[in-house]
Amino acid sequence: MLLLPRILVAVLAAPFLVSAHSFVSNINIGGLSYDGFRPTEPDAHPFAIGWSTTAFDQGYVNQTGYRTEEIICHRGARNAKGYAPISAGGIVHLQWNGWPQSHKGPVIDYLAPCGQSCETVDKNALQFFKINQVGLVDGSKAPGLWGSDQLIANNNSWMVELPRRIEPGFYVLRHEIIALHNASHEIGAQNYPQCINLQISGDGTDAPPGVLGKELYSPDDSSMHLDIAAGVSTYRIPGPAPISGIVTASLSHPLPTGSGAPLTGTEAVVTPTPPPVGGRRRREKGDSGY
Repeated sequence: MLLLPRILVAVLAAPFLVSAHSFVSNINIGGLSYDGFRPTEPDAHPFAIGWSTTAFDQGYVNQTGYRTEEIICHRGARNAKGYAPISAGGIVHLQWNGWPQSHKGPVIDYLAPCGQSCETVDKNALQFFKINQVGLVDGSKAPGLWGSDQLIANNNSWMVELPRRIEPGFYVLRHEIIALHNASHEIGAQNYPQCINLQISGDGTDAPPGVLGKELYSPDDSSMHLDIAAGVSTYRIPGPAPISGIVTASLSHPLPTGSGAPLTGTEAVVTPTPPPVGGRRRREKGDSGY
């Protein structure tokens, strides 16, 4: 007698399970937790440091969006109204709201300078340079071990160290997972870009050249067209090569000790010296430019 209701519940839940993926819910910097944009409660955190989007299905951008503004900071992205302070060389801990085990692929991080303000910058003008990437870690057994698997093992979170000699200023951190489980289909790759506003302090002078968001990826890139279920032994991570001199932070999951107060406007801030780095992760297969 109870079988039919249980089936109905499963059927009604199925669309949610298929469409719901994930998003960066919190960004932890220097022991303080800042709000990301949460499509599950889009109006709850008006001064979140994560850019808002219209991806209320927690979905993705595929190859049809690579030459549109959707790929820059996700679908319908709008500037975050706040930002978090951090020192050059500091570590950003990005907490996802879960991640599906089946959605395997690379994890990539970029920075783009905003000029006077990330709260008002035109996203189409942002020029991104790559500061971190982890792709295929082990391809000995299909579908392989990927950067996304390391993220899941790290409590669905990621660590990225900012360049130590970067010029101080306002920057957008573009953090992204590319899911390749359906990449054997014509437009099957799934990009999940998330953008975060930062103010980086320090005395560095490095200002790497960048690439416009709409030019990061090609719809015809072979790295977006492959069958990982059949097995791959090597993988070239898409996008430009990482800048020189970067450090890949070892993954860990430090718990924040308090809530961070997002800043707005052009407030002058003094940030602490970043803690010692816990070490470098070994170079991964397909990680070019290190």
